[in-house]
Amino acid sequence: MTWRRMVISGFGGVDRLRLEQVDTLPEPEGAEVRVRVLVTSAAFTDVMIRKGLYPDVKDRPPFPLGYDMVGVVDALGPKARAFRPGDRVADLTTIGAYSDYMCLPEDRLTRVPDGLSEVDALAMILSAVTPYQMLHRVAKLKAGQSLLIHGAGGAVGTSMLQLARDAGIDTCGTDIPAKHDLIRSLGATPIAAGADEDAMLAATGGGVDAVFDPLGGDSLSPSFHVLKPGGMLVAFGFQNEVTGRGGSIPLDFVKLKLWDWLPNGHATAFYSIGAMRRRHPEWFCEDLATLFDMLSAGRIAPVVAEVLPLEQARAAHERIEAGEVAGKLVLRVSDP
Repeated sequence: MTWRRMVISGFGGVDRLRLEQVDTLPEPEGAEVRVRVLVTSAAFTDVMIRKGLYPDVKDRPPFPLGYDMVGVVDALGPKARAFRPGDRVADLTTIGAYSDYMCLPEDRLTRVPDGLSEVDALAMILSAVTPYQMLHRVAKLKAGQSLLIHGAGGAVGTSMLQLARDAGIDTCGTDIPAKHDLIRSLGATPIAAGADEDAMLAATGGGVDAVFDPLGGDSLSPSFHVLKPGGMLVAFGFQNEVTGRGGSIPLDFVKLKLWDWLPNGHATAFYSIGAMRRRHPEWFCEDLATLFDMLSAGRIAPVVAEVLPLEQARAAHERIEAGEVAGKLVLRVSDP
């Protein structure tokens, strides 16, 4: 049986993405299951991996991208017991989900509840677990506190605004003007992308209890200085360096460690969903299940920009890098 996967032939630009045909299906071993992938994401983490700038990925090309997926169990390994063919499952795959089929250990998979669409469920895996854990596991904000997130109109940003609103936390977010109405609709105060420290202080009413910064580089210092006493800066990406706008991943780490060590009344942290899952695998399963429950109850509703076929992965990556996507961009791999 012939099936498809979208691989990168080498680290670099979107021209390195190529769709290839494979003649033999992968066979699950041990406690693995084979999954027919329904949907995956076009996310900034995929861009970082494609460029060879993602620290958690040590694989060398060629390999398929695909940081998360929702799919249907297609076949069982000889020791697999937790699922049956036809069950819908979700996972944070990191790589591999730009494929019609993939084999995964069954203990990594989370069952997708009946009644949820695969697109909405997908929006919970990377784009909602990330802000949920930053909000509740790292910064540990409570009702009545405040936050600012950069890139508030993107996939992670729109999820963060909804989760904060659900928790009674006041929100502000920076982004381009085209996304400001979306940010307002989620109960937050929009701020111009690239606003300086004074503008952010004015817009936030004198500062916030936490800033969530996916940009890195020159963005970190003003983010740090809009914190209230006792506040926390959580960095979770390096978009400025990846898109050629300056910054250095090693230097950003050093800054965060130094600022956290100095007696300045603030705290800093760097969040990586992969690193958090390795340290606390039970948290990932718990948090994703919680988000599925919140989604089923209507407490959150993912902002999905568009669903594109896998064949349009190059165009999807170009749009992600340009910063023009409002919400989450989904790639349809196969039909239910």
